[in-house]
This record gives sequence, C-alpha cells and structure tokens, in this order.
Amino acid sequence: MQMFMSKKALYVILLSVLTLALVPFSAHPEKAMAKEETTVKKAPDTTTQLKNLEKKYQATLGVYAIDSGSGETFAHNGNQRFAFASTVKALLGGVLLKNLSWDELNQIIKYTKDDLVSYSPITEKHVDTGMSLKDIIAAAIQYSDNTAANLMFKQFGGPKGFESQLRELGDKVTDSSRLEPDLTTAIPGDIRDTSTPKAIAETFKKLLLDRKIAPDKLKFYNEILTGNATGEELIRAGVPSNVKVGDKSGAASFGTRNDIAVLYPPHRAPIILVVFSNKTNEDDEYDNALIADAARVMSNHLGLSN
Repeated sequence: MQMFMSKKALYVILLSVLTLALVPFSAHPEKAMAKEETTVKKAPDTTTQLKNLEKKYQATLGVYAIDSGSGETFAHNGNQRFAFASTVKALLGGVLLKNLSWDELNQIIKYTKDDLVSYSPITEKHVDTGMSLKDIIAAAIQYSDNTAANLMFKQFGGPKGFESQLRELGDKVTDSSRLEPDLTTAIPGDIRDTSTPKAIAETFKKLLLDRKIAPDKLKFYNEILTGNATGEELIRAGVPSNVKVGDKSGAASFGTRNDIAVLYPPHRAPIILVVFSNKTNEDDEYDNALIADAARVMSNHLGLSN
C-alpha cells in the first residue's frame, strides 16, 4: 500500500509540473493568436496593389510585362483598349528601322511650315533644310515631336499603311487611323488609335528582342530609346537605379498617361513593361506619379533590386 501511494504521489507531482509549464501559453490565448496572425499575414498581391493605385488616383491602369529570360508574363487589364497616344512613335521608328537600309534612313526629308503641327520642338528648327529620316525618328522618340511622327506615318502612306505593317508583325489588335495631334482625343469607346497593353508589349518585344531589326540599327534604336528626354518621371522613376531603361511616353485627353519601356537589369535578360492609364472626364489631368508607382509595384513583382 505504501509503495502504491508513492507512485501515485509521483504521478501527481509530474502532472502538476507539466500543467505549470503550459500556463504561459494557455493563460493568454489572445497573445498567442496575435503572434500567429502576425506570422501568417501577407502583403497584398500585385493585382491588389495595382487596384489600390487605381483607387488612389481615380484612374484605370493597363499593365503588361514580359520577362524575356523566364518567359513570365503579367497582365492587369492587359486586353483592355487604351489610346496609345505618343507611345506609337516608338513603334513607328522601330518598323522603319526594320524595313529600311541606312541609305534610306539617311535620306533628307523635306517639309514646309504648313506641315508643322503643335508641339514640334525639333522639326520646327529645320524647315529650311529638312531632316534625315534617321534624325526624324530620333526627334519623335526622344522629344515626342509630333511633326516628326507625321513624317514617319507618311513613309507608310499614312496610318493604315503603318497598321498593315503591324499586322505583318502579328499585331491584330492595334488600330491606327489618324495623324498627330488628332490621335490623342482618347474618347471612351472610340477604338481609333487604340491598342491593348498586351498587343503593344508583344510588338515592342518583337522589334527590340526578337532580331527583327539588324544589329547596327538595333543599337541606334536602343540609343534613342535610352536617351529619351520625356520619361524621367514615369517608369524610370519607379525602377531601381541600376536598371537601364529605354522608353517612350504618351499623353492624351481623359487623363491618359502612358509609358512603354524596355528594362535592362544587371545580369538578367531584358524585360518589356507597358503601363497605360486613363480617367473618366475629358479634362481630367494625368498623373506621372501613377505610372511611377505602377512601375514600382512591377519592379517588386519582377524581383528587381539595386
């Protein structure tokens, strides 16, 4: 009987010790739950972050990215139509570089004062002498010169001739109907001079990364894109400083603000990034910061860092 009582007492003592050891966890269950919730809480996903930007800026975003190394793509409203505005100048220049020889690109294009349209900071200085087609391409891309864009359209016989060239590249979506500055009306529901982020990104990739342009002309194309003077507050402002950026901006009515870019991160394959945006009312002002913030979200998504 005495031996039995001793074992029982030992059992009671062990049980008491185990109970005391568990008290800090069971006595404050709300703290344990809070700790667990903090551990499993996740940051908003990329789509949610972009939607939050849309709410913040009261705008609609269209985003498409292509990582040429991994093949990964990302879309937010990727198949929705937006006015392409002056981003089309990068495609006009790219197709001309693809199609023409250096002799043709060096030919002098003559034009008159009657050909000048609003915002032509480069071409207006050379009415008397004309400009080489190569320099016209550079003026359109680097300074968004509108007369230069129209002179490029003329090389295709007009917007529809340019559109047919896009069709040959596989772009069945982009509509090109008017010259500058009429192509910037951006009226909701009007498909003239619109495209989708996906279609523009895929065409831009073909021109820049799929060997559609001869190497020497591709070098020139990259030089003028990376030397663009109109994109400092856009995609460039949202990616890490060690990422080289070549881009073409665009703006139009209804708060339209766009930027299309090729990103060259160190030690990685290039990335194509298209960011389009618009708003509800014709006189709404666009926001450069929206494009930069969207690029920042995409930089995180793509794993870009200094």
